[in-house]
Amino acid sequence: MAVQEIERQKYISGVDVPYRQKGLLITPELCIGCRGCQTACKEWNKLPGERTHNRGTYENPPDLTPNLYNKIRFVEVETQQGLKWLFISQRCMHCGEAGCMKVCPAPGALYRTPQGAVAFNKDKCIGCRFCLAGCPFNIPRFDSNSKVSKCHLCSDRISNGLPPACAKTCPTGAISYGDRDKLLSLAKASGFKAVYGDKDLGGLGVMFAFREYPSFYGLPDTPGLPSSIVFWKSILKPLALIGLGGAVAAAAAHYITIGPKEPEEGGEQ
Repeated sequence: MAVQEIERQKYISGVDVPYRQKGLLITPELCIGCRGCQTACKEWNKLPGERTHNRGTYENPPDLTPNLYNKIRFVEVETQQGLKWLFISQRCMHCGEAGCMKVCPAPGALYRTPQGAVAFNKDKCIGCRFCLAGCPFNIPRFDSNSKVSKCHLCSDRISNGLPPACAKTCPTGAISYGDRDKLLSLAKASGFKAVYGDKDLGGLGVMFAFREYPSFYGLPDTPGLPSSIVFWKSILKPLALIGLGGAVAAAAAHYITIGPKEPEEGGEQ
């Protein structure tokens, strides 16, 4: 009975989907920083605008928010030819081995779509923020109700045969959408030095065609899951799913992902 319950929870969460079918290939050198993809994402998902202020840079807003799923980072790098300005899309990478899904204790809050994207259901999110601790790219954000928000690869569009809004809008072809295997073949045939996400974390749904090493673009060279996530997945989560030691599992998971609660300044020691 316990095994059946675990399999049922896996089915609800979508963690049994072994591969992705669709994905994005992003080529930073083709991006002109127009941020049309940011605007298209907000418009399609009906995300409100946010008040910001001038920080002395064209990059805006400064970071992802619950109302901003896709952000273009402006990166200045020094090269032998002089200063180079790169525009990098910051968003959920839709990992094949998704740390957020591994650590999430709420079945169905994060789930895998038939096209391979990692989507979310706010109604099932319990606001624990474990997914943020489990993400190697620091992507999930939480709204005023402590509900998760992030790019879901326009799951409502791709399920109906439409490309994501960002790819549809991009004027230079910097964002390509299609079958993941075909995108990989296209990038490799074009002579790029590396395809970031080819095999990383079980294969990323959002890949980058790079001419330099990943850290040149501000991404980790070898992204990996924290050891605490592996511990949660292999030991604590199965106990919680079958109802054994749930409170202990939750407390331990909070400690290893969030950390101990620090005493407030001026409070009792």
